[in-house]
Amino acid sequence: MRCPFCHHKDSKVLDSRATEEGASIRRRRECTKCSRRFTTYERLDQVPFMIVKKDGRREAFSRDKILNGVLKACEKRPISPDQIEKMIDDIEKDVRNTTEREITSNEVGEIVMERLKELDEVAYVRFASVYRQFKDINSFMSELQQLLEGE
Repeated sequence: MRCPFCHHKDSKVLDSRATEEGASIRRRRECTKCSRRFTTYERLDQVPFMIVKKDGRREAFSRDKILNGVLKACEKRPISPDQIEKMIDDIEKDVRNTTEREITSNEVGEIVMERLKELDEVAYVRFASVYRQFKDINSFMSELQQLLEGE
């Protein structure tokens, strides 16, 4: 590790410990030339997981975007923040566990709807109404009918 002060190529590790969340390792180092100390962090190198949008654009996977959509769908419903957090964790795990480094936004939306359907039917219908972009009341009623038949 190159010293940030004198740019010498060698340093020694004085202390290593995992960060609180366990996602990285904090290392306290000392330069072997100038003896100044500095801290480095070692993290797992994650290639960004890409989402292919309906128009063909690609963007990095965003847990926050999914969370925001789910929070809107679950607004004023008897669903705890812990339930939502666990569901988002499960969705992210499902998405990241695919063998490909890309997934379509449609596939992500279907995973979210499947999880919401298990959690709360009203939240599911709210999310579906935005995600599926119902054109009229008949397409909305068709979705509700499928939900009722599934019980």
